[in-house]
Amino acid sequence: MCRCPRSACRAWIPGLAAVGLLALAACSGPKKIGPAPPQFKTLLNTSKGRVVILVHRDWAPIGADRFYELVKIHYYDDNYFYRALKGFIVQWGLNGDDKVSKDWIVLTIKDDPRKQDNLRGRVSFAKQEEPNSRSTTVFINLADNKLLDDQGFVPFGEVVEGMDVVDHFYMEYGVGPPEGEGPDPKAVLDLGNGYIEQHFEKLDSIKKASIVE
Repeated sequence: MCRCPRSACRAWIPGLAAVGLLALAACSGPKKIGPAPPQFKTLLNTSKGRVVILVHRDWAPIGADRFYELVKIHYYDDNYFYRALKGFIVQWGLNGDDKVSKDWIVLTIKDDPRKQDNLRGRVSFAKQEEPNSRSTTVFINLADNKLLDDQGFVPFGEVVEGMDVVDHFYMEYGVGPPEGEGPDPKAVLDLGNGYIEQHFEKLDSIKKASIVE
């Protein structure tokens, strides 16, 4: 669990290492796609407009490969920005289909050594406190969040178009439980988009994510 809202880019989803889920992932997990190109651009067609992320594989090759894989299989299509905190981060990466999320969330990847700082516009994977816990959830830094550098959050890309779009995502719900009344990531994992659409209908979303270069 997070110690405070400013640790909000962690996954905050207890119990994900359940034996049943691990067995499911081992038996039915998707095959690996990649490795990623040295650089590639990902277009997020969002509810507010276009956002383009330039991924630098040399910044974090393991993270870049996982992001490339998830975009290629359209995992990020119809994802909500379920964690949107003014002046801090916007986060996504829990699939609208809870079964898909549960298959993927346990397929963690090893940590990359950090080569870049978490500056405004840079994109990093969320993680839990233990090592090698990154899976599918990622965030865009809305400010220079160098406090995250020492916590092991590793940028793998940067927004090169549409940061003004990101700044206009809906962020009034605030932090989720237990600190606040915003979206609960555990509920998003368990219930998918239906939970968000019932309780947090103003949140912005990714309509489609695709590799464009």
